[in-house]
Amino acid sequence: MALRIANLSKTYPNGVRALQDLSLNIGNNMFGLLGPNGAGKSTLMRTIATLQEPDSGEIWLDDLNVLKNKDAVRQILGYLPQEFGVYPKISALDLLHHLAVMKGIHSPSQRKETVEALLQQTNLWDVRKKALSSYSGGMKQRFGIAQALLANPKLIIVDEPTAGLDPTERNRFLNLLSSIGQDTVVILSTHIVDDVKELCPRMAIIGNGKLLLEGTPSESLEVLRGRIWTKIVTSQAELSEIEKTFDLVSTQLTAGRHQVRVYSEQPLDQGFTPADIGLEDVYFTSIKHQQKAA
Repeated sequence: MALRIANLSKTYPNGVRALQDLSLNIGNNMFGLLGPNGAGKSTLMRTIATLQEPDSGEIWLDDLNVLKNKDAVRQILGYLPQEFGVYPKISALDLLHHLAVMKGIHSPSQRKETVEALLQQTNLWDVRKKALSSYSGGMKQRFGIAQALLANPKLIIVDEPTAGLDPTERNRFLNLLSSIGQDTVVILSTHIVDDVKELCPRMAIIGNGKLLLEGTPSESLEVLRGRIWTKIVTSQAELSEIEKTFDLVSTQLTAGRHQVRVYSEQPLDQGFTPADIGLEDVYFTSIKHQQKAA
């Protein structure tokens, strides 16, 4: 199972170019889609999920034309959008049964088996009869994955699933995502670099609707090897001077002082030392270089 996106473009009536001739190839297993807010991630996810039309381009799931066979795609799609609404007064158990019927699971025995298995898998069994309005943010997200997994989908899309979760719920949610079968295309759209670093064998970075980078995390890191330099800055004046002089990637407060990371293809002195690079450097460098080129 593979998803192929070719030359996808979308401009909204207000003139925002959300997608600009974007092409991606996504295979089985978890694929991370990174980008800042407004990068076009949600537009891409909604388009793949058959919820909106692009202006141009194609999407294929194996030999299935996604844009022309929406009903067929929806039969094998599991989708957890960024804003996931629930009926607040209904229980997780009852709502999953209702959604299972809508997904085509009409056999009562099969539906009971499927719903109970998903509640166990998402660690919601003990609260299955409680109203969804009483759930925490993390519990609602786990319910969102439960409904997305109904009917054994072959394509699963999760859009910003860990935003706003506390560390415990985030870890629980990521562990749940990692347990999804490897014969399924799973797209994890997020602006949280650690989510991709921990879960995804392949990834892409988009900004302003354009593809900036695609590959494995290790390939992405190799591009920056020997090109990220770091230094502790002791004054605001020095920080301002570095911002003017160097290609600043990021700053982080460490014990009340700024630790800067800059990009340079040539060795730097002036107190800079080679940095241990991470996926955050790849992300920030890609976004900043794209912004400068825009």
